[in-house]
Amino acid sequence: MGADRSVRNAGGREWDGAAQGWDSLLSVPAAVHGVELVSLGVCLGAHGELNSEETSRNKEGLEALAMDQKGFRRGSSQSGTSDEDMLEIAGASMEFSMADDDPPLDREMGAGFSSYNGGGMNGTSTMMDFLEEPLPGVGTYEDFNTIDWVREKSRDRDRHREITNRSKESTWALLHSVSDAFSGWLLMLLIGLLAGSLAGLIDISAHWMTDLKEGVCLAGFWFNHEHCCWKSNTTFTDRDKCPEWKSWSQLILGHGEGAFAYILNYFMYVIWALMFSLLAVLLVKGFAPYACGSGIPEIKTILSGFIIRGYLGKWTLVIKTITLVLAVSSGLSLGKEGPLVHVACCCGNILCHLFTKYRKNEAKRREVLSAAAAAGVSVAFGAPIGGVLFSLEEVSYYFPLKTLWRSFFAALVAAFTLRSINPFGNSRLVLFYVEFHMPWHLLELVPFILLGIFGGLWGAFFIRSNIAWCRRRKTTRLGKYPVLEVIVVTAITAILAFPNEYTRMSTSELISELFNDCGILDSSKLCEYVNDFNSTKGDDLPDRAAGPGVYTAMWQLALALIMKVFITIFTFGMKVPSGLFIPSMAVGAIAGRLLGVAVEQLAFYHHDWAIFSGWCSPGADCITPGLYAMVGAAACLGGVTRMTVSLVVIMFELTGGLEYIVPLMAAAMTSKWVADAIGREGIYDAHIRLNGYPFLEAKEEFSHKTRAMDVMRPRKSDPPLTVITQDTMTVEDVETIVTSTTYSGYPVVVSRTSQRLVGFVLRRDLIISIENARKKQDGIVSTSIICFTDYCPPLPPSSPSVLKLRSILDLSPFTVTDETPMEIVVDIFRKLGLRQCLVTHNGKLLGIITKKDVLKHIAQMANQDPDSILFN
Repeated sequence: MGADRSVRNAGGREWDGAAQGWDSLLSVPAAVHGVELVSLGVCLGAHGELNSEETSRNKEGLEALAMDQKGFRRGSSQSGTSDEDMLEIAGASMEFSMADDDPPLDREMGAGFSSYNGGGMNGTSTMMDFLEEPLPGVGTYEDFNTIDWVREKSRDRDRHREITNRSKESTWALLHSVSDAFSGWLLMLLIGLLAGSLAGLIDISAHWMTDLKEGVCLAGFWFNHEHCCWKSNTTFTDRDKCPEWKSWSQLILGHGEGAFAYILNYFMYVIWALMFSLLAVLLVKGFAPYACGSGIPEIKTILSGFIIRGYLGKWTLVIKTITLVLAVSSGLSLGKEGPLVHVACCCGNILCHLFTKYRKNEAKRREVLSAAAAAGVSVAFGAPIGGVLFSLEEVSYYFPLKTLWRSFFAALVAAFTLRSINPFGNSRLVLFYVEFHMPWHLLELVPFILLGIFGGLWGAFFIRSNIAWCRRRKTTRLGKYPVLEVIVVTAITAILAFPNEYTRMSTSELISELFNDCGILDSSKLCEYVNDFNSTKGDDLPDRAAGPGVYTAMWQLALALIMKVFITIFTFGMKVPSGLFIPSMAVGAIAGRLLGVAVEQLAFYHHDWAIFSGWCSPGADCITPGLYAMVGAAACLGGVTRMTVSLVVIMFELTGGLEYIVPLMAAAMTSKWVADAIGREGIYDAHIRLNGYPFLEAKEEFSHKTRAMDVMRPRKSDPPLTVITQDTMTVEDVETIVTSTTYSGYPVVVSRTSQRLVGFVLRRDLIISIENARKKQDGIVSTSIICFTDYCPPLPPSSPSVLKLRSILDLSPFTVTDETPMEIVVDIFRKLGLRQCLVTHNGKLLGIITKKDVLKHIAQMANQDPDSILFN
């Protein structure tokens, strides 16, 4: 799109869209009457936003995030307000008017106004010093609105162009230019260091508090079980029974055997779990309601341009870090990996305020947040490359090549920092290091694909069940008692988990146990085979008959699988930090280990079968159950999240099993195909739709034959579109329109009769400019004429002063004709990040299409509830 477009001004100059590219096309501001955009009736330029009258109902949707919303907030653009900062940067541009190709610059603003030009896309003829502060608040965005990607990118280009031009004037300006170019890399370094440090702190704290439920170390209460027994002289098989570590029954009763000791340990385990979860939910509810959940659905929405103030703030970071440790330690069926992405993005957002170009530009800030998300996955799994691919595939909306390099650097620094802290005590970055001795056989692809089918079925089942439960939570009285819900789920989880050693241990330890390849010295039940040491060669153990311990472990794992499958449905989405990666992997790892042991025993007892005879002779090490667990974990995680490339890379970075990429790829693709056949949405997209966020999925194709006139507002039965005329309305008239409507912006026309489009002005900019003019500009009263043009009509000498607001007018809003196919309109919204475009017929304004209208139309065409879209 754009290959044939050309932009002409009245003097006949032409810019070829194919030669200049979209950036060149979009950076050419022009007055509506002086520019003709030729091709498919589509006019391309900057844009604003319009909300519907449903604002009051939309605000109720914020209860899902437990945040009270305030209306328009003046002064929130001041520095030092964390993520409450709003954009306040101005760029520079020139107008190509009808009269002359190169008109002179003019400064006809009132004395009380800064020369604000709308960020370089509004065609104003005022050239502004980029260091000069614009009118505070003008050009910023209200909460729960979408940013203007085109305007933000244009502002940054203007700022960069100004710095480049000034760098030739003096040495100081050259140094400023160099520091500006280097600031992005410095910011990535700081994000990596902070994210890695916090991840190490979370890992160490969670490990210690998890073990605290079962006992305490006498050598130092700050040691977890493993660290406590490092210096013990116990044998390898009794390494978990060192004298320095005491269970609660040993500490209180003096012995650890007997029914009463078991009941006491059971009681202490449940009490500690309840205390941790209660403290977590109270902290979230009292100090940072946005710290709950995974955070990835909201991160995806924010990266697509949506604004949720406070979601990436200081309090959210502090509370999420503390409560994540508490939630993981409580033994709930959740993980810390998803919330670590949220923590890293909080770090990125807060550190953005150290650098002006990121603090004042929402689009640039989102590039940083994409890199921060990569750093979050890097420290969550010890997978820096997987983190970059996860950010690219799963969460980022706009991911230029420059962001790819910086994401890689941030993930590298974060992984290096975590490795330096060494939270796992094994001098390795990977979470579940595996070392399988035997390669996989081609025939094993059949059970691997079966695991992929299981993962897809589990993913589809989990998404539907969890969304149904979360919807019930939002629409019934259940949502009013988040503390009680967390306590009940924790109590049920702890009571069911303690009797089974595989659910009692932390989920990460369980996965590590399931991935393990049994060696000679392993004392786990999963490795209690009937040994035949005569056939042992070095470290390689042949396939052996399963002993009593293996059969006991199989029953316990089967019960653990049932518990994990159902309890995770009710846990994900509660008012505590809760990730989904580790629980999903645990379900798949249990299923994979069960299948692996079954295939192993089948091969042992029936090695003469045709499928085994060619490659699995008696006494050979043919089947590796740990590999099946690894493949099952990938399949279930892929079924829930619908990740493919990043999932495979994360899995082999996570385990060090580079040789097993093909089984992982087969399982991941199978699980995605099976899950997509049942439902197209992954868990994060489903939660985005549940919360009504305005996320326009770039992967979906729109194939319906509708036109812009079918979607635009107003409809035939609606009142006419609210407009502002360019030079005939008074301050009182405009204030009446603003107070009597809830729209976020208004088209400006030549007159109500002609309906010829001049531009678009944002409600917020109008309010701030009029308030500022009343305070600082002499002679501005309710009867003053508001003029959006360069030359206002002559008025009688006795008339009050004219209020010129051309500087806040967007003179090149995106427009389409009423006959434009909606598939083109949807494509424009997706690729350019629009908030709305205006609909015209023969140059006359007919209506408007907002992002919310597009999302509602897509939902309606898919037979979904269009009213589920709450925000624009």
